[in-house]
Amino acid sequence: MSFKRLFSFTVLVFTVFGSSFFAAAQPEGNGNNSPKPGAVESKEGKEGNKLDVARLIFGHIADAHEWHFFTIKHEGGEPTEVAMPLPVILYHPEKGFFFFSSSKIADGQSYEGFKLDNSNYMKEKIVSDDGVAIYDLSITKNVLSMLISVVLLLWLMFNVSKKYNKHGSMKAPSGLQNFLEVIVVFIRDEVARPYLGEKYKKYMPLLLTLFFFIWINNLLGLLPGGANFTGNIAVTGCLALLSFIIILASSKKYFWMHMLNPPNVPVAIKFLLVPIEIISLFIKPMALCIRLFANMMAGHIVILSFICIVFIFAAINVYVGSGFLPVSIGFDIFMFFLELLVGAIQAYIFVNLTAVFIGQGFEGPHHEQEPHSEIVV
Repeated sequence: MSFKRLFSFTVLVFTVFGSSFFAAAQPEGNGNNSPKPGAVESKEGKEGNKLDVARLIFGHIADAHEWHFFTIKHEGGEPTEVAMPLPVILYHPEKGFFFFSSSKIADGQSYEGFKLDNSNYMKEKIVSDDGVAIYDLSITKNVLSMLISVVLLLWLMFNVSKKYNKHGSMKAPSGLQNFLEVIVVFIRDEVARPYLGEKYKKYMPLLLTLFFFIWINNLLGLLPGGANFTGNIAVTGCLALLSFIIILASSKKYFWMHMLNPPNVPVAIKFLLVPIEIISLFIKPMALCIRLFANMMAGHIVILSFICIVFIFAAINVYVGSGFLPVSIGFDIFMFFLELLVGAIQAYIFVNLTAVFIGQGFEGPHHEQEPHSEIVV
């Protein structure tokens, strides 16, 4: 890497973290009457300067009905919040559908009989004034992030496919085509073929879609102001449910017979072994769900925690906070690069385990003369 490229990359990294520090330093956040991320209310009911670390962290990684980027503070004036309102789509069982912008219910306002309840900073929700349970189909920050990732994924794949259609597969790939081909070949040779055998081609579209979808969303979540999409357990739960359905649909008779009536096992042991096998069947998608969710959310929490330490020390003494700033920046840069690696690793692990579980579903009986390896998950 040349010195010019290295310098540009360093400037980019510090710009990213500078933006993150700037965003995290602002006490105001979500634009409603509840205490905003990073601020707590004083005894007089006004926002104080004391830092609420839990509200700040979870206010940044939780889903929301508006996409908040940062807040600009003015001396002696009202702060300016830089945020993008998102479409609100609600269904009231008695009144029908409602469509309006999230800016209508900002700052605790009530609009069309609905208001934003942000009392639980870990889960923002819209409630009806009449207390009736409503169905929220809104385009939230996580939903919009998902749509952006889908557009990026389609653009990447169609762009590469056009090159293959134009030049064929015999011409040496270049640029983005070369980068993606390495990944596709890696998934084929290191994941699909070893665990799926001759049927690997049938599952390659699924494995590649899961890998790139998770990886792109992991990377988007690391951008300043980005959404913590894969750090949402509902998202990882849906991905795990998809894998679980494919696992069940791909399983063969031998798989179910081996689970419900294990061969060469005493009858007394079967009463103990069969329930364990059935429970393990449901543990597989749970492991996929929790592993991805926990790793991605933990990375965001650690990065934001190191940022908050600066302001905690600054509340004690401004010089102590300033002295700890280089340490915080160093740790955050390290964690940022670590999260870049973790984002790719978690996408690979999710796809790898999905292939393992699918392969276990349609594998046949082993013979003593055939070598086989035991897969430990």
